[in-house]
Amino acid sequence: MTQVVASRVTRHTVGAIADGAFKVLLAVAYTAGAGPLGRLLGTPAWLMAVSGVALLISGGIEIGYTRSRSMRTYTRLMVAYDSGWVLTALVGALTAWQGGSAGGEVWIGYQTAAPIAFAALLIAANPAQTASD
Repeated sequence: MTQVVASRVTRHTVGAIADGAFKVLLAVAYTAGAGPLGRLLGTPAWLMAVSGVALLISGGIEIGYTRSRSMRTYTRLMVAYDSGWVLTALVGALTAWQGGSAGGEVWIGYQTAAPIAFAALLIAANPAQTASD
């Protein structure tokens, strides 16, 4: 007799899926509006488009791995990613406030590199233990 193990959907799982979905939506916005958003942020359109692709890949991986990775791993990665996002946004805003022109590039650069690192760490993480293990 085979036993079916149903995965429980918790608020943490919903949060991980929502985080991945937000990255996908941001990717669409960055890619579709690469020119206007790039001008607004002072970044080249190609960097906006590359950032959009990185966010799309990361968001898709994040959504796809919700059943096979522990929520503890997700939570740690999301806290690290979002903390870096806030710090980079503050550095970018401070740079712009002081008259520098690299604030947008710093912020978008983070949003290009960090999602790829997030996805790589998520893929490399140990699979979650199931009830049948």
